[in-house]
Amino acid sequence: MKLLIFAHTPPPHHGQSYMVKLMLDGFGGDCRNGAKGGANGFGIECHHVNARFSRTLEDVGEFHGWKMILVLFYCLQAIWYRYRYQVKTFYYVPAPGKAVALYRDWLVMLLCRPFFEKIILHWHAAGLAKWLETSVQIRSRALTYRLFKPVALSIVLSNYNLADAKKLLSRQIRVVSNGIPDPCPNFAETILPRRRDRFLVRKQLAAGATPVDYSSSHTGDDPHVVRVLYLAHCTREKGLFAAMEGIAAANRDLVASKSPLRMKLFVAGNFVTANEQFEFERMIKTPEYANSVEYLGFISDAKKEQALRDADLFCFPTQYLGENQPVNLIEAMAFGLPVVTTQWRSLPEMFPPDYPGLVRGQSAQEIADALFVLTTQKTGEQLRENFLRHFTLERHLASLAEAIRSTE
Repeated sequence: MKLLIFAHTPPPHHGQSYMVKLMLDGFGGDCRNGAKGGANGFGIECHHVNARFSRTLEDVGEFHGWKMILVLFYCLQAIWYRYRYQVKTFYYVPAPGKAVALYRDWLVMLLCRPFFEKIILHWHAAGLAKWLETSVQIRSRALTYRLFKPVALSIVLSNYNLADAKKLLSRQIRVVSNGIPDPCPNFAETILPRRRDRFLVRKQLAAGATPVDYSSSHTGDDPHVVRVLYLAHCTREKGLFAAMEGIAAANRDLVASKSPLRMKLFVAGNFVTANEQFEFERMIKTPEYANSVEYLGFISDAKKEQALRDADLFCFPTQYLGENQPVNLIEAMAFGLPVVTTQWRSLPEMFPPDYPGLVRGQSAQEIADALFVLTTQKTGEQLRENFLRHFTLERHLASLAEAIRSTE
């Protein structure tokens, strides 16, 4: 099967572009670059239009005149591939609920759709249907429905996401969860012993007992410090400031109860706006945050892996408009990290039933309470198993390929 993939790969790096890269690589790469379609057993021959409309994270969702020129260029490229390589199926990632991104989608559908027999939409963002009903004029909503008239297939990441596909009357809808390569296949030998030992020491300290194994090589020299990792774009919507306020509230509670435990937040990621970076830098100079928050900057590869290995908990209290099934939560699960996140959109579906780390919003006290519960009740092994059952790359690619081939 031949597939025209109209979507960008990093940079800029975010969950959607990363998942497109994993799909493209997993299916054998771009055939125009010498890849042999179908050689990997999935039976899909990819032709890639790297439709990169944003140069940096700051550009994402913003209007620039040069983006209009890029839309035309990429659409002409797609139409050329349609006839040059006889590709009849068009794969596209629809926009989240943002006006500029929606206008881009209008142009792409208007220019490209007439030339392709089948359209496949892959919904990496959630909430477009609700946004169309509540935040745009009737004319814009009607035009969106007209341009996205029933497509051959909508691939969604979760049951919450079904509303977006149903609103556009997709002929077929498949639920396919995201998946990533296992970043720590040796988890049981190299990571779990440290997780367990530090957990046991924290539990003893929280109960007021003297830890038996405080000097264990697995615990390090700071088992009384709960290392909490925030790994995402550094924005208010994604929960950066809520995570900081939650750490501060947790430390106030620990001091008040005379507990020897303390929490420290390690922040990793790029800032999207100068105002939020200025606010963050101002806050970490104050006494409340100076010793409890450390900024690691943007990290990747070995530094990112080390940060995930060193952490005790993961905190991501997001309320981002298009949040759906973020890769950072899947990575945290893979590393066996207990996670505090929000009951926002698709996120609860990612976790086992009655998982105690889900908070309703960005309340500092609720985040603090959840952090403390996980500190003394969860080692993260359950989430590691959850990753292996639901979010591996092998499972993701097999389900994705089956869904795509179902349109033949």
